[in-house]
Amino acid sequence: MVKQAQRSLTPQTFRISGMDCADCAKTIERGVAKLNGVQSCTLNYTAATLKVDGDVDRVGVIKRVRDLGYDVREDVARTNSSAASRLPSSSTGVLGFVRYLLQRRDTALAVVGAILILPGLIFKELLPMLNIDSPVLTISALAALIVAGLPVARGAWRALRVNHEIGINALMVIAAIGAVMIGAYTEAGLVMVLFAIGEALEGYTMARARDSISTLMQVAPNEATVLRPCIDCKEHLGQDGYSSGACPFCGVEETRVFVDDLRVGDTIVVKPGERIAMDGRISAGASSVNQAPITGESVPVTKSSGSEVFAGSINGEGALEVVVTKLAQDNTLNRIIRLVEEAQDNKAPAERFVDQFAKYYTPIVVIIAVLVAAIPPLLFNASFWGDPATGAQDGWLYRALELLVVACPCALVISTPVTLVSAISNAAHNGVLIKGGAYLEMLATVKAIAFDKTGTLTEGKPSVMKVQSVNCEHTPNHECGPCEELLAMASSVERRSDHPMARAIVAEATRQNLIERYPAADNVMSITGKGVIGELHGHKVLVGSHAHFDSTVPHPREQCDAATAQSVQGTTPLMVSIDGNYKGYIAVTDAVRDSSRRALADLKRVGVSTLVMLTGDNIATAQRVAQDVGVTDVRAELLPENKVAALKGLLTQHAHVAMVGDGVNDAPALATASVGIAMGACGTAQAMETADIVLMTDDLSKLPFAIQLSRAAMRTIRYNIALSIGVKVLFFFVVLLGFGSMWLAVLADVGTSLLVTLNGMRLLKYGHSR
Repeated sequence: MVKQAQRSLTPQTFRISGMDCADCAKTIERGVAKLNGVQSCTLNYTAATLKVDGDVDRVGVIKRVRDLGYDVREDVARTNSSAASRLPSSSTGVLGFVRYLLQRRDTALAVVGAILILPGLIFKELLPMLNIDSPVLTISALAALIVAGLPVARGAWRALRVNHEIGINALMVIAAIGAVMIGAYTEAGLVMVLFAIGEALEGYTMARARDSISTLMQVAPNEATVLRPCIDCKEHLGQDGYSSGACPFCGVEETRVFVDDLRVGDTIVVKPGERIAMDGRISAGASSVNQAPITGESVPVTKSSGSEVFAGSINGEGALEVVVTKLAQDNTLNRIIRLVEEAQDNKAPAERFVDQFAKYYTPIVVIIAVLVAAIPPLLFNASFWGDPATGAQDGWLYRALELLVVACPCALVISTPVTLVSAISNAAHNGVLIKGGAYLEMLATVKAIAFDKTGTLTEGKPSVMKVQSVNCEHTPNHECGPCEELLAMASSVERRSDHPMARAIVAEATRQNLIERYPAADNVMSITGKGVIGELHGHKVLVGSHAHFDSTVPHPREQCDAATAQSVQGTTPLMVSIDGNYKGYIAVTDAVRDSSRRALADLKRVGVSTLVMLTGDNIATAQRVAQDVGVTDVRAELLPENKVAALKGLLTQHAHVAMVGDGVNDAPALATASVGIAMGACGTAQAMETADIVLMTDDLSKLPFAIQLSRAAMRTIRYNIALSIGVKVLFFFVVLLGFGSMWLAVLADVGTSLLVTLNGMRLLKYGHSR
């Protein structure tokens, strides 16, 4: 019984090889979409990944891709084969392009065709005044046409047979056949050779841009040194009853393993100067760690026991033992790579415009070419074939063939994605994760930014400044039993909360050795934007804001005035009650980041004039922080729904508004904003999932850079589109006036494709001298 091919209802991902241009991606996309059971199909050309949804077997998808003339590279673990998809490090410049041409049979044939066409190019096109004519030149030109054109013709036939469409390859084949029909053999061969080399050049330059993403993969090592017990130790088998398993005599040993073999909970050893292989938590040792490959920070960060570290970071002077907290495929570095590769799936409006334009542009030009060939001879008795004495280049058929060559939209189609992938890759290398071209374009238009306060403008690590019980007892040694009791009970509830102020209370209770006085409270519930409540030994303990207590829990006037005074001084009073009886307050403060002041000043300098702070904190504290960092507008004492309402109000005043927050607590506001930007401080995994853009560092220093990069990207896209269309329009008129030639037309298209690609790739280096 023959087994039915395995079918999948889950999205499948394939890595495609053999593509030289964005039109290749469209051909594959349309071909796979025609398979039975396919619900959606998207090919990310810049990442060379094909995603297929639907009830379709994997074998069928691979067969269809190969039927179209391309191939599927079976995925292997990135950590063990990161170089598989990359160009050799020496593959740059002309030598690198030649090596790229010789890697594949189709592009190698283009090199052979280029050699064969050289005699005709020299004596027929460049030096016609020598009047050298020989059958050898014709035979050489036809051989070049066949050799270089065979892969092009095969691709045209496959697209016609499978997708029932006339693509760019078909246009070139028609133009070459037409040139042969009118006796322009050298032109026919030259057009095909130039087109084949031009396609390869486009593929090479895009591979270089794609390579900038792949370099992220190499910052983490493939192997790590892990501490593991000696298993089935041959040296000690049989001693004291030892027969198998972990050796009781050897203890743990250092073993080199592939990172894919590591599991959560393993302990790895990182020697001084080594790259850290996995995300984890330091269990022993202290050192300075260079996190620049992940966060873009230029200064190493001091790490010690309990500190989190990222895969790809570079260890400094001290040896570290690190407990693995994530599998290789789930670590921060691989998540960044995956999200950057997927960013192109979320196309910018400019890219969608180009795709739609190219979709209608090519068939319209084909129709125009037919009309150019037919109307002048039919209506005005003009020459259709041309005069053989002039090389048949003055006939309207020849001009129509030129238009077919001009119709090739390669430069236009490649102009946008190469710019976006370069900008997104540059941002990732600088610690800014942009999750799609649409967000990059939106960021360029932002004129107003709203900020959360805690953890965004401030350090996000509040500390307890004062504990004040209603029964405070002043003693000579400054110890107060009721105040300690108040802190201990509050910490029992706050232990189950992840809010920064809760952590401050727990930290202070730990410092005063009060954390073990009471167990963690039961039935702890967060009262969104107001406080937290839980049960301790049958009593309900509430820790909440002053505003919440004003409306729910009566408290003495002097305590109310004291809490208000704390607010005026810039601290946040958290009040405590037990079974509805007020017990006192705990004053907490949060220091402003030095980087916030500089970042907001830079934002104003680059033209972001409206800077708004949205916070649930009291107005006095909010105004103090706002004045310190340079915020232009303050909205305080806001619940999460109030933040959303405030953002909607800002959106009515400004077309596009960004929101910067922690990525978790501010999720509704981040979703409401035109662009949601999360801080790395909230935990990179959550931030990556909730926001459109993630700042991998714990401060705002990279935000002005991201805005300037986005604006530079959009300027580059507009220039590339204008250049691509402008060259087409120029050659359109040149062709109609009879001053062009087919090989000049294709050379102009190849040159324009190269120009827009190189112009887009300039963004890989944008800001490197800043």
